[in-house]
Amino acid sequence: MATRRDVLKLAVVGGIVAAVPVEAAVAELTSTADPASATPFAAEMPVPTVLRPTSRTRDTDFYDIRMFDTTAEVIPGLVTGVRTYNGSFPGPTIRAARGRQVVVRHHNGLAVDTSVHLHGGHVPAGHDGHPMDLLKPGATREYHYPNAQAAASLWYHDHAHGLEAENVYRGLHASYVVTDEHERGLKLPSGKYEVELQLRDARIEQDGTLTFTRAQSRPHLLVNGRERPHFRVAARKYRFRVYNVSVDRFMSLRLADGGEFVQIGSDGGFLAAPVGLTELRLSAGERADVVVDFSRYKPGTSVVLQNTSALATENPDVLRFDVGFPAYDDSRVPPVLLAAAALPPATVERRFVLEWNAAQARYTINGQVYDPARVDVQAKLGTTEIWTVVNADAPAPAPNFHLNHNFHTHQTQFRVLDRNGVPVRPAEAGQKDVVMVAPGDTVRLALTWKNFTGRYVVHCHQLPHSDYSQMLEIEITA
Repeated sequence: MATRRDVLKLAVVGGIVAAVPVEAAVAELTSTADPASATPFAAEMPVPTVLRPTSRTRDTDFYDIRMFDTTAEVIPGLVTGVRTYNGSFPGPTIRAARGRQVVVRHHNGLAVDTSVHLHGGHVPAGHDGHPMDLLKPGATREYHYPNAQAAASLWYHDHAHGLEAENVYRGLHASYVVTDEHERGLKLPSGKYEVELQLRDARIEQDGTLTFTRAQSRPHLLVNGRERPHFRVAARKYRFRVYNVSVDRFMSLRLADGGEFVQIGSDGGFLAAPVGLTELRLSAGERADVVVDFSRYKPGTSVVLQNTSALATENPDVLRFDVGFPAYDDSRVPPVLLAAAALPPATVERRFVLEWNAAQARYTINGQVYDPARVDVQAKLGTTEIWTVVNADAPAPAPNFHLNHNFHTHQTQFRVLDRNGVPVRPAEAGQKDVVMVAPGDTVRLALTWKNFTGRYVVHCHQLPHSDYSQMLEIEITA
């Protein structure tokens, strides 16, 4: 049987095409035994640790992060090996302020290559975590982040080509929150009432082993690194920064009682106005900022967050909120959050077709596999473009996670104009950097290249897809 390392030897290097698609590669690692059983809501949900700067200057915060292997208790009573930033699963949160630079010194104490990408960050090309800009085992390097963008829920994760999906799956992911004065003036729930929810799936074997395998074989649902935990809340408003940090899982999240919550932001920051929802749909890599008012529940009761896109063989439960007594609450959700800027006139239109290419046995964009030596798109700094993105794969019955394509741009956010010719709903109309394109769908995006020149990538954020070549190289020129 081929090992994961053997499969990776067949990966794209200078345009060479692999013979084995990622679904086949990871399927070979699937255990034939039943996975570990887990009692829902047995563990308390942890809140990710906020990392403190190692040092500070007048305009810069410095952080040190070491990547290394350790263990975590994902399911109570089992010890699971994970890859970590600073030993925590998920990694520690960095909270940055707009206008203050952050410098992160990463040391790779793992036995595999890594590359750190600030997902959603507007950063110089040399600090973007290009998939071929590798941090070798034992090496250290600095990443510089200017934080010259509006408040938003970003995240940092591995981006080493051919290893990204497995590195992220095994734990190399963490939140990076940018705040600003405008956000602080909105009087949204804050402090201990502002909580990150990092959602992902996993397969934990009966001996605690974390197995990297296909989505349909990963029945465990983790929130902040714990399997279907519970979380104690006061009977008041909470702000949740919801991250889908899975490598390829689509989720539809709702409260089991059908209760409404309010979405206030998406990938790139605040929406123009709050949007009342009963279901939140997030593909891999997407984020949403929501407010839930628990004052409508009686103290001592509970409400469960569920994933209605779970397979029929899976438990749809995600997280149980246990409601306590009321707490003082002077927070609010204002009727206007952040007025959407007018889109500049577009001067360029492009079309990208994403599909499984049977002839090449690879995932492709416009029929091509990724070649880091080839520039696929040249764009000019300051220009606005309209991109049409098509998923040419045909729909299929579940499990069909591999048929979705989550289009992700580095260096800039975009606005989704329409889906299949119909303008998108307000919850999807804000600044974004990931958009799901389901089989047969066509979406149109508007984006402007700002701030930095250089080489970046655009790819599918179904990470097994980008690992196996569904990515292109873009060069921004002055």
